[in-house]
Amino acid sequence: MPKIVRFHETGDAGVLRIEELPLIEPGEGEVRLRVEAIGLNRAEVMFRRGQYLENPEFPSRIGYEAAGIVDAVGDGVDAVRVGDRVSTIPSFPMGRYGVYGESAIVPAYAVAHYPGKLPAVEGAAIWMQFLTAFGALIEYGRLQADTTVVITAASSSVGLAAIQITRAAGATALAVTRGADKKPFLLEAGAHHVIVTNEEDLAESVMKLTAGKGAAMAFDPVAGPMLGRLADAAAPGALIFEYGALSPDPTAYPLFAALSKGLTVRGYTLFEIVRAPELLARGKRFIYEGLESGVLKPVIDRTFPLEAIVEAHRHMESNRQLGKIVVTV
Repeated sequence: MPKIVRFHETGDAGVLRIEELPLIEPGEGEVRLRVEAIGLNRAEVMFRRGQYLENPEFPSRIGYEAAGIVDAVGDGVDAVRVGDRVSTIPSFPMGRYGVYGESAIVPAYAVAHYPGKLPAVEGAAIWMQFLTAFGALIEYGRLQADTTVVITAASSSVGLAAIQITRAAGATALAVTRGADKKPFLLEAGAHHVIVTNEEDLAESVMKLTAGKGAAMAFDPVAGPMLGRLADAAAPGALIFEYGALSPDPTAYPLFAALSKGLTVRGYTLFEIVRAPELLARGKRFIYEGLESGVLKPVIDRTFPLEAIVEAHRHMESNRQLGKIVVTV
């Protein structure tokens, strides 16, 4: 009777329950994991609240990322075997295949081996952050060494992945954060410059740092009024990626800046990459190479035991984290 996290209604972190449920067998094309670590993502907070791309059907499982050991495989599965050490790629309905718990069943296509030098805690902190940043910056953005990239919510796991990928490409990373307390951490994490929006005007700072040219690319999960600020900070012909909606405020299209500068504002999600086999294969190669060379490395904020899943979600909602929050099992 493994312990599984489910919720029976949308709401705050308190709706998450740890329940003992019968161990089930994987179906055709599925694998079962003995979970060792779970990586938390903002998508799961939104899903729990009923504000995500997917709507929960109750009782609902939850969770995209886990690292563990394959302990059963269904019919038709030959890419992984019992005993393999794998982690999950977010590419499945969360309510059906959620990985929060001691045991998880996921589609076989959604598991990937990860470097043996990484512990399970880091294995659970690979795919969401690095694939999300890879898809925008490398696959669609064609990031070049002479590019300046504005990275908002920079202390999140995806923000830190974007900083690492930007540096690896030889480009310039301008990290954006609200509070000055995160500035030393972001500089140590590799940002070339940090803009503290509680103290500085974003557009003025970007223009100063780029000698008046503006940023050629922006990578933003905030939206709301932030989009207008990024448009003001953008260079002519810039590309702005919007991959989230952290702001509770409406997102107005920055028409005049877009017209005068010829901007492209592009909506983007990780699922564009994971649902296209060729793109996913390129992303995995890029990430494996980066992890092996050390230019990419998961940054762990802190860990919580499974019994503290509610506290872990509340910590994520506090916005105090510096990197990935991981739950150990």
